[in-house]
Amino acid sequence: MTIQLSTSALGIALALALAAPAAAEEKLLIGSTSASSSQYGYFVAVGQIVNANVPDVTSTVVETGATLDNLRRMERNQVDFGLITTNVLHHAVNGTAEFDGEAKQFPLLWVYSPAPQNVVVRQDSGITDMAGMTGKRINPGIRGSATESTTEQVLAAIGVEPEYVRGSTTDVVDLIKDNRLSGYVKSGAGVRPDASTLDIATFTPISILGLTEEQRKIIETDLTDLSVVDIPENPDNGIPAYSTWSFALGVASRPELDEETAYQIVKAVMEDETAQSGALAELKGVNLADVTLKYGTTPLHPGAARWFTENGYEIPDALKPVAP
Repeated sequence: MTIQLSTSALGIALALALAAPAAAEEKLLIGSTSASSSQYGYFVAVGQIVNANVPDVTSTVVETGATLDNLRRMERNQVDFGLITTNVLHHAVNGTAEFDGEAKQFPLLWVYSPAPQNVVVRQDSGITDMAGMTGKRINPGIRGSATESTTEQVLAAIGVEPEYVRGSTTDVVDLIKDNRLSGYVKSGAGVRPDASTLDIATFTPISILGLTEEQRKIIETDLTDLSVVDIPENPDNGIPAYSTWSFALGVASRPELDEETAYQIVKAVMEDETAQSGALAELKGVNLADVTLKYGTTPLHPGAARWFTENGYEIPDALKPVAP
């Protein structure tokens, strides 16, 4: 039996087909850091990579207080993935330090750079070593950041007690320029000073303080989630060689970020050859997969792990995804 549709019925069917909604586009928020930081520009580049290469996904970068703030926002479903530091993420996953007894799952997507912590002071502050910061007005890092919490942890361990002053990077830079603050602690851009540090240096001479051998040994013995790194001389900015503590910068997500989306994001980031190094020059020629496997200390997102496996990388036990 043949069924014939009337012209009006065909018209209704066609109208319904045309009116059917396209696949919903997923909107993701990326937690970053202060807009005055070099790292903010990196996450703008990540957002551009995601928007250009991940199907049915649009992302927006959100200015935040960096690592701790990002983790709290992920927990409240206010951002989907973003900046973390390997040491604070390790504490979160293992329920230690700030997360004492309350382990959280924030799967790692990738690690992109070591982050030496620079203790920057005005040369006219009279501070010539770490111990000299006791009683001085110092900003330990932007509120909610890994730099802030780690600075307080390190300085307490080595017996240094500044008068801590809180504020955003922009506010702190202005306070230092105006001589209302002696200095601050800021993640470097690789082995070079951060953009905000260079901004200060254009207005007033600065010094970057290094660790003594005794202070170095305390950190290496008591603060095992950190590394001590040796920074070479920077003649362009008149900064001699020094030693300081360091962690690594990476990207983690909410555990609810679905596997396929995480896979596509990691794939796009790993295949990018220009956007990330355009934002952070020290990433030029860097193999992010190698950096992730070297500095990562917590489980990868299943989508990220799939990319690593498909591309022939052996995932260390510590980075293997947690079974749901």
